Amino acid sequence: MIPQIPHTINAIGDALSGADRARFYAEVLAAEESTVPAVMRRWWKTAILDRAPGAERSRANVAVGRNLMSVDELAARLGGCGLVGAQRRITVDHL
Repeated sequence: MIPQIPHTINAIGDALSGADRARFYAEVLAAEESTVPAVMRRWWKTAILDRAPGAERSRANVAVGRNLMSVDELAARLGGCGLVGAQRRITVDHL
C-alpha cells in the first residue's frame, strides 16, 4: 500500500526527495495564487508515484530500455481503450 500524503505544501515537500523537492518549493513559491493548487496537485502526484512499490526498479528499467510497452499495448492487455499513436512507453514490472 502506498503511504498517504496530505495535500499540504509541507507534506508534499517532505515526501519528495533531492532535486524534486527543490523544484517543487521553487515552483510553488513562485506561483501566482490562482495556480498554487495546480502546482500542488501535479507535485502531489509525483510524490505518490515516487512512493509506489517498485518505482525505483521501474525507473532503472526505463533508463536501460527494459520491460517497456506502449500505452496502447498496456490498454489492450488490461482490456481498456488506448491512446492512439501514443509514443510513451512504460515499464511492465507489476503486470
